[in-house]
Amino acid sequence: MLEFLATTLLWWHWIAFGLLLLIIEIFTGTFIMLGLGIAAAIVGVSDFILILSLNKELLLWVIVSIVTITILFKYFKDNTPKDKSGQSDYAIGTKGIVEEPIEANGRGKVKFNTPILGNTIWYATAKEDIPILTPVKVVDIKGQLIEVEKI
Repeated sequence: MLEFLATTLLWWHWIAFGLLLLIIEIFTGTFIMLGLGIAAAIVGVSDFILILSLNKELLLWVIVSIVTITILFKYFKDNTPKDKSGQSDYAIGTKGIVEEPIEANGRGKVKFNTPILGNTIWYATAKEDIPILTPVKVVDIKGQLIEVEKI
């Protein structure tokens, strides 16, 4: 089987294989097939210029695939700040004042100067007891409930 591939596999087969992988990438969106496809195209061009053996072509494809995928993941990773929560554009850390006392792991109300998700008064929970009129800041947003802590 390898002898057959070594004699019949041409440079343009690598480029066609690379294009096929790039088309598959369109439907997956994982960057894996993109890296493999780019590597296959590079091997095809290298084989056209240098006329490589099958072993060298496969080794080159593996090495270039690893390098390409590493570069893609390094430069195109999700750089979304981790201090954002859910669909809101409001940073965690927004400050407010307790209007209804909050018992540990219970519920109370907090009023904010700036609206959070369109509302200035929110039900809130905390890991400790927080009395009325205590300044707090948002630690996490869990659906319709905000977790706060004392400042």
